[in-house]
Amino acid sequence: MNKMSKLSEFIGKNMAIIVLLIAFFSLLFSNKFLWIKTSYINYLLMIIMFGMGLTLKSDDFVLVFSHPKEIAFGTVSQYLIMPLLALSLSYLFNLDSTLTAGVILVGTCPGGTASNVITYLSKGDVALSVCMTSVNTLLSPVLTPLITYLMLKTTVETNIWAMFIGIINVILVPIILGIIANKFFSNFTKKITKILPGISVIAISFIVASVVSHNAERILSAGGIILLIVILHNISGYIVGFFIGKLLKLNNAKTKAFSIEIGMQNSGLATSLANSTFPTMPEAAVPGAIFSVWHNISGAILAAIYRRWG
Repeated sequence: MNKMSKLSEFIGKNMAIIVLLIAFFSLLFSNKFLWIKTSYINYLLMIIMFGMGLTLKSDDFVLVFSHPKEIAFGTVSQYLIMPLLALSLSYLFNLDSTLTAGVILVGTCPGGTASNVITYLSKGDVALSVCMTSVNTLLSPVLTPLITYLMLKTTVETNIWAMFIGIINVILVPIILGIIANKFFSNFTKKITKILPGISVIAISFIVASVVSHNAERILSAGGIILLIVILHNISGYIVGFFIGKLLKLNNAKTKAFSIEIGMQNSGLATSLANSTFPTMPEAAVPGAIFSVWHNISGAILAAIYRRWG
């Protein structure tokens, strides 16, 4: 187990490089990765979310009640700023309805578990990061479909009920099962959690490989403009989150957590929802795939900057 823990730690620290290489080879040799079907994405996400549940205890949610203002601002920022940025960028670059749907899906999803890893590497407040991720994820079955529908109802037909059920199955159920497992088998889960970062990175890599390989032509044709939008979306989230932390007069560690949590999205969920909600529009999965690659790279860079900040 010790060797596996060290391997998991190595994989976690080199997440950005691993995901970038997987994306590059999936794009260059797409036919070699087509065996990773897009239908696998939901199961991969469920593994990640179950792992997240294994790291949570009921005591972790005490922070919600001891620091309600911080969590409330984190939730409002997550579900207001990122969707509005996504909508604004879609209009600014005059995207078609399909790609707009994909960009907005990224914006309306909660923060991903990668934000917790990046917060840790940044010497930020990991407890606050985990709590914001957990609360925003638990709210996502309602808020993600609702906000997506409100933003797309005039351009794209959105099955809000299918999205709700999809998030319940892929996100909420695995997290609850993970929490239950941690409650009753804590001795075992303590050992397992040491290898979770590696498992999460491997699952993320498979998701990226699946989406990139199945959408290689679309990414090559529209990837440039989408990459630019993804970069602007992600970095704007970091910046806005940073200034919100400063406006709330949070300490450096909490400000880092705010910045990272708002800027990094659960783009794997966005990709999954694009495939299930808009099955006739495969291009809608492209923004989520590109975001999955980019935010791990930018997160690693930001972590290096924040570590020096203190």
